[in-house]
Amino acid sequence: MKRRAGTMELVGGAMVASLVVVAILAPWLAPHNPIRAVAPTFGNPAPPSWAFPMGTDELGRDVLSRVIYGARISLTVGVAAMAITMTIGVAIGLAAGFFGGKVDFVLMRFTDVMLTLPGLLLAMAFVSVLRPSLLSILLVIGIVSWTGIARVVRAEALSMAQRDFVLGARALGASPARLIVRHVLPNVMPIIIVMAALGTSGTLLLDASLSFLGLGVPPPTPSWGRMIEGATMYFRVAPWLATFPGLAIFYAVLAFNLLGYGVLRRRSA
Repeated sequence: MKRRAGTMELVGGAMVASLVVVAILAPWLAPHNPIRAVAPTFGNPAPPSWAFPMGTDELGRDVLSRVIYGARISLTVGVAAMAITMTIGVAIGLAAGFFGGKVDFVLMRFTDVMLTLPGLLLAMAFVSVLRPSLLSILLVIGIVSWTGIARVVRAEALSMAQRDFVLGARALGASPARLIVRHVLPNVMPIIIVMAALGTSGTLLLDASLSFLGLGVPPPTPSWGRMIEGATMYFRVAPWLATFPGLAIFYAVLAFNLLGYGVLRRRSA
Protein backbone atom coordinates (compact mmCIF):
# COMPACT_ATOMS: atom_id res chain seq x y z
CA MET A 1 0.00 0.00 0.00
CA LYS A 2 2.80 2.41 0.91
CA ARG A 3 4.64 1.65 -2.31
CA ARG A 4 1.52 2.15 -4.44
CA ALA A 5 0.68 5.41 -2.65
CA GLY A 6 4.24 6.64 -3.11
CA THR A 7 4.18 5.83 -6.82
CA MET A 8 0.85 7.58 -7.28
CA GLU A 9 2.12 10.62 -5.41
CA LEU A 10 5.32 10.79 -7.46
CA VAL A 11 3.51 10.41 -10.78
CA GLY A 12 0.97 13.06 -9.84
CA GLY A 13 3.66 15.41 -8.60
CA ALA A 14 5.66 14.97 -11.80
CA MET A 15 2.57 15.66 -13.93
CA VAL A 16 1.73 18.80 -11.93
CA ALA A 17 5.35 19.94 -12.17
CA SER A 18 5.27 19.49 -15.95
CA LEU A 19 2.14 21.67 -16.15
CA VAL A 20 3.83 24.36 -14.09
CA VAL A 21 6.92 24.26 -16.31
CA VAL A 22 4.80 24.56 -19.46
CA ALA A 23 2.87 27.49 -17.98
CA ILE A 24 6.02 29.34 -16.91
CA LEU A 25 7.93 28.70 -20.13
CA ALA A 26 4.97 29.28 -22.44
CA PRO A 27 6.60 32.24 -24.29
CA TRP A 28 9.58 30.04 -25.15
CA LEU A 29 7.74 26.75 -25.75
CA ALA A 30 4.93 28.10 -27.93
CA PRO A 31 6.05 28.22 -31.59
CA HIS A 32 3.66 31.06 -32.50
CA ASN A 33 1.70 33.94 -31.04
CA PRO A 34 -1.49 32.35 -29.63
CA ILE A 35 -3.83 35.21 -30.54
CA ARG A 36 -2.61 36.03 -34.06
CA ALA A 37 -3.33 34.28 -37.33
CA VAL A 38 -0.24 32.45 -38.52
CA ALA A 39 -1.77 30.42 -41.38
CA PRO A 40 -3.96 31.47 -44.35
CA THR A 41 -6.84 29.21 -43.25
CA PHE A 42 -9.44 31.77 -42.22
CA GLY A 43 -12.82 30.00 -41.92
CA ASN A 44 -11.28 26.64 -42.81
CA PRO A 45 -9.34 24.95 -39.96
CA ALA A 46 -6.23 23.11 -41.08
CA PRO A 47 -5.52 19.58 -39.77
CA PRO A 48 -2.35 18.70 -37.85
CA SER A 49 0.82 18.85 -39.93
CA TRP A 50 4.57 19.14 -39.47
CA ALA A 51 4.30 22.94 -39.46
CA PHE A 52 1.35 22.91 -37.03
CA PRO A 53 1.39 19.67 -34.97
CA MET A 54 -2.09 20.34 -33.52
CA GLY A 55 -3.49 22.08 -36.57
CA THR A 56 -4.91 25.59 -36.80
CA ASP A 57 -8.32 26.95 -35.86
CA GLU A 58 -10.90 28.76 -37.96
CA LEU A 59 -8.99 32.04 -37.61
CA GLY A 60 -5.64 30.58 -38.64
CA ARG A 61 -4.23 30.51 -35.07
CA ASP A 62 -1.88 27.73 -34.00
CA VAL A 63 -3.73 25.31 -31.70
CA LEU A 64 -0.51 24.07 -30.07
CA SER A 65 0.46 27.60 -29.03
CA ARG A 66 -3.03 28.23 -27.66
CA VAL A 67 -3.01 24.99 -25.66
CA ILE A 68 0.39 25.88 -24.18
CA TYR A 69 -0.70 29.39 -23.22
CA GLY A 70 -4.01 28.00 -21.98
CA ALA A 71 -2.08 26.18 -19.26
CA ARG A 72 -1.29 29.57 -17.75
CA ILE A 73 -4.92 30.60 -17.44
CA SER A 74 -6.17 27.20 -16.30
CA LEU A 75 -3.48 26.77 -13.63
CA THR A 76 -3.86 30.35 -12.44
CA VAL A 77 -7.61 29.97 -12.09
CA GLY A 78 -7.36 26.48 -10.60
CA VAL A 79 -4.73 27.29 -7.97
CA ALA A 80 -5.88 30.82 -7.10
CA ALA A 81 -9.54 29.81 -6.89
CA MET A 82 -8.58 26.88 -4.69
CA ALA A 83 -6.69 29.26 -2.39
CA ILE A 84 -9.88 31.30 -1.99
CA THR A 85 -11.90 28.12 -1.53
CA MET A 86 -9.52 26.82 1.14
CA THR A 87 -9.52 30.14 2.99
CA ILE A 88 -13.31 30.19 3.24
CA GLY A 89 -13.74 26.48 3.89
CA VAL A 90 -10.95 26.18 6.46
CA ALA A 91 -12.13 29.27 8.37
CA ILE A 92 -15.74 28.03 8.57
CA GLY A 93 -14.72 24.44 9.32
CA LEU A 94 -12.30 25.39 12.09
CA ALA A 95 -14.79 27.75 13.73
CA ALA A 96 -17.59 25.19 13.61
CA GLY A 97 -15.47 22.30 14.85
CA PHE A 98 -13.60 24.16 17.57
CA PHE A 99 -16.39 26.22 19.14
CA GLY A 100 -19.22 23.74 18.58
CA GLY A 101 -22.66 24.48 20.01
CA LYS A 102 -24.61 27.30 18.39
CA VAL A 103 -21.66 28.37 16.26
CA ASP A 104 -21.38 24.88 14.81
CA PHE A 105 -25.15 24.67 14.27
CA VAL A 106 -25.40 27.99 12.41
CA LEU A 107 -22.32 27.46 10.24
CA MET A 108 -23.21 23.89 9.31
CA ARG A 109 -26.81 24.79 8.47
CA PHE A 110 -25.50 27.53 6.22
CA THR A 111 -23.16 24.99 4.66
CA ASP A 112 -26.06 22.58 4.13
CA VAL A 113 -28.03 25.32 2.37
CA MET A 114 -25.09 26.00 0.07
CA LEU A 115 -24.78 22.28 -0.65
CA THR A 116 -28.37 22.16 -1.89
CA LEU A 117 -27.56 24.71 -4.62
CA PRO A 118 -25.96 23.28 -7.82
CA GLY A 119 -22.43 24.66 -7.95
CA LEU A 120 -22.35 25.24 -11.70
CA LEU A 121 -25.73 26.99 -11.78
CA LEU A 122 -24.76 29.17 -8.82
CA ALA A 123 -21.47 30.06 -10.48
CA MET A 124 -23.30 30.92 -13.71
CA ALA A 125 -25.65 33.20 -11.77
CA PHE A 126 -22.78 35.03 -10.07
CA VAL A 127 -20.74 35.41 -13.27
CA SER A 128 -23.74 36.70 -15.19
CA VAL A 129 -24.16 39.43 -12.57
CA LEU A 130 -20.48 40.32 -12.38
CA ARG A 131 -18.43 41.50 -15.31
CA PRO A 132 -16.58 38.51 -16.81
CA SER A 133 -12.90 38.78 -15.89
CA LEU A 134 -10.15 36.69 -14.37
CA LEU A 135 -10.78 38.18 -10.90
CA SER A 136 -14.52 37.56 -11.02
CA ILE A 137 -13.99 33.96 -12.12
CA LEU A 138 -11.61 33.38 -9.19
CA LEU A 139 -14.04 34.85 -6.68
CA VAL A 140 -17.05 32.99 -8.05
CA ILE A 141 -15.33 29.60 -8.09
CA GLY A 142 -14.04 30.18 -4.57
CA ILE A 143 -17.48 31.16 -3.30
CA VAL A 144 -19.28 28.09 -4.68
CA SER A 145 -16.62 25.44 -3.94
CA TRP A 146 -15.87 25.70 -0.20
CA THR A 147 -18.62 23.52 1.26
CA GLY A 148 -16.86 20.16 1.02
CA ILE A 149 -13.68 21.62 2.52
CA ALA A 150 -15.63 23.09 5.44
CA ARG A 151 -17.30 19.79 6.32
CA VAL A 152 -14.06 17.80 6.28
CA VAL A 153 -12.12 20.41 8.28
CA ARG A 154 -15.00 20.71 10.75
CA ALA A 155 -14.88 16.95 11.44
CA GLU A 156 -11.10 17.04 11.98
CA ALA A 157 -11.27 20.15 14.17
CA LEU A 158 -14.08 18.64 16.24
CA SER A 159 -11.87 15.65 16.97
CA MET A 160 -8.79 17.73 17.71
CA ALA A 161 -10.65 20.06 20.07
CA GLN A 162 -11.24 17.10 22.42
CA ARG A 163 -7.62 15.91 22.50
CA ASP A 164 -5.75 16.03 25.79
CA PHE A 165 -3.11 18.52 24.62
CA VAL A 166 -5.79 20.98 23.53
CA LEU A 167 -7.78 20.56 26.75
CA GLY A 168 -4.58 21.00 28.74
CA ALA A 169 -3.68 24.20 26.91
CA ARG A 170 -7.22 25.47 27.43
CA ALA A 171 -6.97 24.73 31.17
CA LEU A 172 -3.74 26.76 31.33
CA GLY A 173 -5.61 29.79 30.00
CA ALA A 174 -4.71 29.74 26.30
CA SER A 175 -7.02 31.91 24.20
CA PRO A 176 -9.22 30.33 21.51
CA ALA A 177 -7.18 32.03 18.78
CA ARG A 178 -3.94 30.58 20.18
CA LEU A 179 -5.49 27.14 20.53
CA ILE A 180 -6.65 27.17 16.93
CA VAL A 181 -3.44 28.56 15.43
CA ARG A 182 -0.90 26.68 17.56
CA HIS A 183 -2.62 23.36 18.29
CA VAL A 184 -5.62 22.62 16.06
CA LEU A 185 -4.61 24.04 12.68
CA PRO A 186 -1.14 22.36 12.47
CA ASN A 187 -2.72 18.96 13.15
CA VAL A 188 -5.46 19.55 10.58
CA MET A 189 -3.01 20.83 7.95
CA PRO A 190 -2.25 17.41 6.34
CA ILE A 191 -5.90 16.85 5.42
CA ILE A 192 -6.12 20.46 4.23
CA ILE A 193 -3.23 19.85 1.83
CA VAL A 194 -4.90 16.69 0.51
CA MET A 195 -8.22 18.49 0.03
CA ALA A 196 -6.45 21.36 -1.74
CA ALA A 197 -4.82 19.00 -4.24
CA LEU A 198 -8.08 17.15 -4.90
CA GLY A 199 -10.11 20.35 -4.98
CA THR A 200 -7.87 21.96 -7.57
CA SER A 201 -9.04 19.41 -10.13
CA GLY A 202 -12.61 20.45 -9.34
CA THR A 203 -11.87 24.14 -9.81
CA LEU A 204 -10.17 23.35 -13.13
CA LEU A 205 -13.29 21.54 -14.32
CA LEU A 206 -15.58 24.33 -13.09
CA ASP A 207 -13.46 26.93 -14.88
CA ALA A 208 -13.54 24.86 -18.07
CA SER A 209 -17.31 24.50 -17.75
CA LEU A 210 -17.84 28.23 -17.31
CA SER A 211 -15.51 28.96 -20.23
CA PHE A 212 -17.36 26.43 -22.41
CA LEU A 213 -20.61 28.24 -21.59
CA GLY A 214 -19.06 31.56 -22.58
CA LEU A 215 -18.76 32.83 -19.00
CA GLY A 216 -15.05 32.31 -18.45
CA VAL A 217 -12.06 34.53 -19.10
CA PRO A 218 -13.04 36.72 -22.08
CA PRO A 219 -11.28 36.22 -25.46
CA PRO A 220 -8.82 36.49 -27.05
CA THR A 221 -7.02 35.09 -23.98
CA PRO A 222 -6.46 31.36 -24.65
CA SER A 223 -8.45 29.12 -22.32
CA TRP A 224 -8.95 25.38 -22.69
CA GLY A 225 -12.67 25.56 -22.01
CA ARG A 226 -13.09 28.53 -24.34
CA MET A 227 -11.21 26.66 -27.08
CA ILE A 228 -13.65 23.74 -26.81
CA GLU A 229 -16.58 26.16 -26.91
CA GLY A 230 -15.22 27.76 -30.07
CA ALA A 231 -14.82 24.35 -31.68
CA THR A 232 -18.44 23.23 -31.22
CA MET A 233 -19.45 24.09 -34.79
CA TYR A 234 -16.42 22.23 -36.16
CA PHE A 235 -16.79 18.93 -34.27
CA ARG A 236 -17.42 16.97 -37.49
CA VAL A 237 -14.98 18.64 -39.87
CA ALA A 238 -12.21 19.61 -37.43
CA PRO A 239 -12.35 17.40 -34.31
CA TRP A 240 -8.78 18.30 -33.34
CA LEU A 241 -9.93 21.76 -32.28
CA ALA A 242 -11.74 20.23 -29.30
CA THR A 243 -9.64 17.09 -28.86
CA PHE A 244 -6.35 18.71 -27.86
CA PRO A 245 -7.68 21.21 -25.27
CA GLY A 246 -9.92 18.42 -23.96
CA LEU A 247 -6.88 16.19 -23.49
CA ALA A 248 -5.10 19.07 -21.73
CA ILE A 249 -7.99 19.39 -19.26
CA PHE A 250 -8.00 15.62 -18.73
CA TYR A 251 -4.24 15.63 -18.09
CA ALA A 252 -4.45 18.48 -15.57
CA VAL A 253 -7.38 16.97 -13.66
CA LEU A 254 -5.70 13.55 -13.58
CA ALA A 255 -2.44 15.09 -12.34
CA PHE A 256 -4.01 16.80 -9.32
CA ASN A 257 -6.18 13.78 -8.53
CA LEU A 258 -3.19 11.43 -8.55
CA LEU A 259 -1.24 13.82 -6.35
CA GLY A 260 -4.09 14.25 -3.90
CA TYR A 261 -4.97 10.56 -3.63
CA GLY A 262 -1.29 9.66 -3.37
CA VAL A 263 -0.80 11.99 -0.40
CA LEU A 264 -4.06 10.74 1.17
CA ARG A 265 -3.05 7.09 0.89
CA ARG A 266 0.42 7.75 2.28
CA ARG A 267 -1.17 9.59 5.21
CA SER A 268 -3.61 6.76 5.96
CA ALA A 269 -1.09 3.95 5.41
